[in-house]
Amino acid sequence: MATGHPDDAITHSEEEYVETEDGTRHRRAFVDRYPDAARIVRICLGISFVAFAGGALFGLIQALHRTNVLRIIPSSDYYTLLTGHGVLMALVFTTFGIAGLFQWANTRSLGISPPSSTLTAAWLGTMTLGTLLAAGTIVAGLFDSIPASADVLFTFYAPLKAHPLFYVGAALLIVGSWLAGASYFLQFREWRSEHPDARIPLQSFMVLTTMLMWYISTLGVAVEVVVFLIPWSLGLIQQVDPLLTRTLFWYFGHPVVYFWLLPAYVIWYTVLPKLSGGRLFSDPLARVVFVLFLILSTPVGFHHQYTDPGIASGYKFVAMTNTFFLLLPSLLTLFTVVASMEHGARQRGGTGYLGWLKALPWEKPAFAGIALSGIMFAAGGFSGMINAGMNINYLIHNTLWVPGHFHLTVGTAFALTLMAVSYWLVPQVTGKRLQLYGVASLQPYVWFVGMVLMSNAMHRAGLAGIPRRTAEPQYDQFSFQAVVGSVAEMRVQIAIGGTLLFIGAAMFLAVMLATWTLGRPNSQLRVNGFLPEPMSGAEDSPQVLDNLKLWAAVAIVLVALAYGLPLFDMVADGLFTPGSLPVPV
Repeated sequence: MATGHPDDAITHSEEEYVETEDGTRHRRAFVDRYPDAARIVRICLGISFVAFAGGALFGLIQALHRTNVLRIIPSSDYYTLLTGHGVLMALVFTTFGIAGLFQWANTRSLGISPPSSTLTAAWLGTMTLGTLLAAGTIVAGLFDSIPASADVLFTFYAPLKAHPLFYVGAALLIVGSWLAGASYFLQFREWRSEHPDARIPLQSFMVLTTMLMWYISTLGVAVEVVVFLIPWSLGLIQQVDPLLTRTLFWYFGHPVVYFWLLPAYVIWYTVLPKLSGGRLFSDPLARVVFVLFLILSTPVGFHHQYTDPGIASGYKFVAMTNTFFLLLPSLLTLFTVVASMEHGARQRGGTGYLGWLKALPWEKPAFAGIALSGIMFAAGGFSGMINAGMNINYLIHNTLWVPGHFHLTVGTAFALTLMAVSYWLVPQVTGKRLQLYGVASLQPYVWFVGMVLMSNAMHRAGLAGIPRRTAEPQYDQFSFQAVVGSVAEMRVQIAIGGTLLFIGAAMFLAVMLATWTLGRPNSQLRVNGFLPEPMSGAEDSPQVLDNLKLWAAVAIVLVALAYGLPLFDMVADGLFTPGSLPVPV
C-alpha cells in the first residue's frame, strides 16, 4: 500500500519525482504514484461523462420542444426525457463525478491509497447497478412494448408512481455513495493512526465534512424510497401520504444542492488559487465554511414546500431563517476565493483595483472554466434568495424561474467546474497529454454564453408566470405578459442557449474522448499537479474545527429541532394515509 506525507501537495520528497534519460527531473503524475486510486477516478469520471452525454441530449430535445422550435417527440414522451435529464444530470453525473473528485482529493491529501479493493468494487458496482436500473427504467418508458416506465421527474415523490426498478435503482445509487464515503473514512482512519496529532489535510477535511452532510441528508430520501415508494410500487401497500413523501424528499432535496456545490468548493479553494498563479488566502476560513455547510444544509427543506397547506407556517419560517443563514458561508467563500485569485494575479504582474483581472490566465481552459462557474454561481445565489423568502417565493413558485436558478447551481457551478478541472486532472490520472487544446480553450466560453442566454430567459419567463415541468406552456385562452422583452423572444433565447449548451457539452466530451483514446502515455508529467501551501495555514485555526464528531452531532440536533415536530404531526395523522391511525391495523 502506498503511503506518503500527510499533505503530499506541499512536500518535495524524492519519490514525487522521476528522472528521464537526459537527466531532467519531472514531478511524477498521480497515476504513477497512486495507480489504484487513479483507476477508480478514471472509472468514476468515465461513467459520469456518459451520463452527462445522455442528459445533455435529453436537455437539448426538451429545450427545442417546449419552445416549439423543433419537435421530434410526442409531448407525452417529453416527461420521460425530462425525468431522464434530471436523474442523469442531477444524480448520476454528479454522484459519479463527485466520487472521482473525492477519491483523487482524499488520496492526494492523505498520501494513502484506497484501503480496500473489495469495498471499492462494492461501491462502484452498487452505484453502477443502481444507475443502470434507474436509467433503464426511464428509457423503457419511450417504448410501448416494454412494461416499465418512470415519468416521475427528478422530484420522485408521490402521487406520481414509477416502476419498482426505478426506485430500487435510486436506492442502490445512494447506498453505493454511502459505501464510497466509508472508503474515504477508512483512508482517513489509516492516516490518523500514523499522524495522531496532525491537523486533517484540507482537501480530506472537505471530503469528510461533505460526506457527513450527505449521510445525514440522504436518510430522508432513503426512508421515502425503501419504506414507502418501493412497497407502494410493488402493490404491497395501497396508499402513501403525498405530503409525507414530499417532505422526506425535500429533507434531502435541498442539501443535495450542497452535495453538488461543495465538491466545486474543493476545487475553488484548492486548485483555482494555484491556476491563478498564487495560493489559497486562508485555510481556516475554508474549514469554517465547510463546517457551516455541514450544520446548516439539511434543516432548510421546508422552503421548497411554502405552498404546501399541510405544514404550519412556523415550521416554514424556521426553514426560511436557516436558509438565509447559508448566505454566510457563501459570502465567506466569495471573499476567500476572490482574494486568492487576486493574490495570484498580482504575482503574475497584475495591478490596479480591478486591472489585476486582466493578468489572470483566461486563455487556459481549466482556469477559465472554474472562474466562470464561480461568476455564474454568484448570479444563482441572488436568484436563490428569492426562492428562500416565504412571501416573494409565491411569485416564482413552479415557474421557469426555478430551473433557471438551479441551472446556475448544478448546471454551471458544479458542471462547468467538473468539466474545467477535468482538463487539468484527467492528464494526471491517465498519464496522457490533453488533446484538442484549442477546443478545450473555447469550450468554457461556449457553455458560459449558452447558460447566460438560457438562464436569463428562464428567470424572466418565471416572472411572467410561465410554468415549469410542462411540454405545452401555451394556452388558447390565456397569454403570458413578459415583464421585459416578449414571450416569443424568451422562447428563442432558451432554444439558442440550450443549443449552445449542447454544443459546449459535445466539445468537452470530444476533448475527453480524444485524450483518453488518442493521447499517448508520457512519463513526463505535462500538467503540474503541485498545490502550494495556503498563505494562512491550518495552524492558524482552532483545533476544534477538526472535531468532526462534534459538528456532526450539532448538525443532527439542528435537524431534530427543525423536523422532529413536523414529521411527528404527519405520522400522527396517518403513516400511509392522512386521517388514519399512525400504525396500520
